[in-house]
Amino acid sequence: MDNGFFKNLEKKTGVNMKDVFELAASLQNANFKDERTVRNVIKRVSQIAQKPVNKELEDKIVESIIKDGKSLDFNTISNMMNKK
Repeated sequence: MDNGFFKNLEKKTGVNMKDVFELAASLQNANFKDERTVRNVIKRVSQIAQKPVNKELEDKIVESIIKDGKSLDFNTISNMMNKK
């Protein structure tokens, strides 16, 4: 984690890279058809990004991932959060 690139990224975004890597590792074997798992991931991404997600938006994201079969990645959730 002492890579200069990640340190600069942390400074510019305010996002802790350790948290991002931990989240990425936790997603590897996660069951994205399970609503509880998806909600937990959304909450974690929201915390890391320091962008609150209200219940209505969370429900839309969950529905999109579980029912519509969208892949779950940081960009998908970020794009949905920015469309509010």
